[in-house]
This record gives sequence, structure tokens and C-alpha cells, in this order.
Amino acid sequence: MTEVKHLWDVDHPYYCTEGGYFHTQEHFPTIHSFGSWAEFLSDMGSSDEDLNLLFRWDWKEQDEDSGEPTFNGDVHYRNGELSLFFMLQRKGFHTTCIVQVCRADEPEVRAWLQRRLNYLIGLWAPLIPANLEGTND
Repeated sequence: MTEVKHLWDVDHPYYCTEGGYFHTQEHFPTIHSFGSWAEFLSDMGSSDEDLNLLFRWDWKEQDEDSGEPTFNGDVHYRNGELSLFFMLQRKGFHTTCIVQVCRADEPEVRAWLQRRLNYLIGLWAPLIPANLEGTND
């Protein structure tokens, strides 16, 4: 059985650029910032999964300059940055939401991400071998 990692312990093997490469923030904002998970949920929490297809997330907890972890032992200390990468399928735009998070947010973030994962699995279901179906419910 695979050990379940905390979201901040996951290091994806390749980066994803924030926002749309061919768009400027001035004419079509592609990077959206939120001061907390609650603020993000208020604005985007129930966003349509077809129109706002989440394809990646990254939770970072380190100082940008030194690369050192910034966690101080308080799970309510907002030291993390959760980047959520969306494809706006109808328009073909890639956008990013950057959310300031704390470790106490992880259960809610994980539940929200799980719903998006379930949606992606549904999109790819015809390619999933029968022995793997239902393993991510």
C-alpha cells in the first residue's frame, strides 16, 4: 500500500508555468491571487469543472531565495502557497490561481482536489484498465 503524503510533501517531477504564456495580465489576467483558502472557495470553490478544468496543483512551503522550509510549527501559520492550474476549455486559456494556505487547510484542500481528480478520471475512464476502476473513489 502506498503511503499517503501531505500535499506540501509532494514534489512534482516538472514545473508548470503560472498563467498563460501568450497573454498579458493587463489584457487578459491569467494569474489570480487569493489571501486564504476560504477566499478562494468563496470565489472559485464551486466553479464548473468543464469550464475550469484543473489539471495540476503545487503546494510549496519554502523561501523562494534560500529554498529552506518556512514552517514554524503552527498549523495555522499561513506559510504555504497552493498553485492551481486550470485550462479554460471553452476559450483554450491556461490560468492559475495562487492561494495562500496553512497546513490546517489541508483536509479541505484535499477534499476539493479529490473531486477534481474524480472528474479527470471520468474523462480518461475509457483508457483505465478494469482492475484499476474505482480505486480513487
